[in-house]
Amino acid sequence: MQKKIENGVRVRFAPSPTGYLHVGGLRTALYNYLFAKKNSGTLVLRIEDTDQSREVAGATDVIINDLHWAGITCDEGPTIGGEYGPYLQSQRLDIYHKYAQQLIDEGHAYYCFCTTERLESLRSAQQAAHVPPGYDRHCRELSKQDAQDLLAKKTPYVIRMKLPLTGQITFNDLIRGEVTIAWKALDDQVLIKSDGFPTYHLAVVVDDHLIGITHVIRGEEWLPSTPKHVLLYQYFGWQLPEFAHLPLLLNPDRSKLSKRQGDVSVGDYRIKGYLPAAVINFIALLGWNPGDTREIFTLKELVHEFSLERVGKSGAVFDIQKLNWLNQQYLVKMSAEEILPLIQPLLAQKNITGFSDEYLKQIIDLTKDRAVTLPDFVDLNLFFFTAPTTFDPVDIKKSCKTDTLELMSALEQKYAALEPFDAGTAEHTLRAYAQELGIGAGKLLQPLRLAITGITQGPALFHTMEILGKEESLRRINFACENFEKII
Repeated sequence: MQKKIENGVRVRFAPSPTGYLHVGGLRTALYNYLFAKKNSGTLVLRIEDTDQSREVAGATDVIINDLHWAGITCDEGPTIGGEYGPYLQSQRLDIYHKYAQQLIDEGHAYYCFCTTERLESLRSAQQAAHVPPGYDRHCRELSKQDAQDLLAKKTPYVIRMKLPLTGQITFNDLIRGEVTIAWKALDDQVLIKSDGFPTYHLAVVVDDHLIGITHVIRGEEWLPSTPKHVLLYQYFGWQLPEFAHLPLLLNPDRSKLSKRQGDVSVGDYRIKGYLPAAVINFIALLGWNPGDTREIFTLKELVHEFSLERVGKSGAVFDIQKLNWLNQQYLVKMSAEEILPLIQPLLAQKNITGFSDEYLKQIIDLTKDRAVTLPDFVDLNLFFFTAPTTFDPVDIKKSCKTDTLELMSALEQKYAALEPFDAGTAEHTLRAYAQELGIGAGKLLQPLRLAITGITQGPALFHTMEILGKEESLRRINFACENFEKII
């Protein structure tokens, strides 16, 4: 059972700038945000940039922009400031070295001078013997004098923490309850690397303590490392934060969500035209449930409803069809005025220009129940911007009979005399003509749709003709008849 939350809740989202923001990272940020807001707390953004070899230039800006796009606002961070900065770990190296030295002085850590070659040889031997890989603690009992002599010679080293050799550790997780792990399953973790940068394990504990983090809400992949973190808190004599490890995100085949099986970055979904509100709604339901059948939530509603008690332990399947459905629900509820500025950049990318806002809003209103993502307003509606110039012969043969051209020409004449020309009058004219001929309206509808749009499926045909206007509709019917004649 989660403890009663008092004032002063502080949580953090701490990504590494080694690439894009993963959707799993977005969920971690979201849950931290919801928990902070629910408890009138503080969300800190900390950039864990200590793995210099894997850092990607510009990744920090991408992460910050993606969070902003999703509506997740932090209270402290690199671009916001705060009294506990700096919020980039690469600017806190002196702090980590201070605490690493304290661990050495108190006998909780040691210098390790093992070369890369020795460690690789050890790993190969362990693999050959089919034993779990791990450091053999070769330097653990090195005397202080021997260590000082090697340091004086500037021998490369790392600093490792001393783990108990026997027994086990038990800690509480707000999602999983009591977790027990045997020390023999873990090896002496590197705390300071040979390049002078800390590993995640030292930096995260030191920073979470100094920044005053009360609740560590992070992914399940960090659960096996938590015993080392708990031990460091004990070594330093610091109060433990509460831990909550979120379930993994899974592919539909229950494998871990990975780029090999689909898009996994927030940027992918931004580019594909998903709405941030829909993505946030979808991500929130990956591991958390509201306790009822509701599926659509605003961010404000999520803050009100969220609790860690309703976060499950098992992995959550990333179902793209569910995201598509949610995105469509949000689009349908939006006005044309709201959607228009979102699709204008997409129109510009395809060099579609010169159309009035009023014309574009008519298209949006007519087609938004068919759009799943924002690009659909463009890609599925190209016939509103460019008249069809070619037709699929298969479509022509399916839609047209031997008398179709004669019927279409007569219908064109009726439309030419029609005033006013709108969806209602255009439909009435076609159906009245079909009734006059004693044929089904479909015999005229299908070739007419093909003539107007160049495709056999689309939005309401007569409303499409009203938006295009009488002159353009007539021009398209005439052009189509000339081309149909070559195929029929």
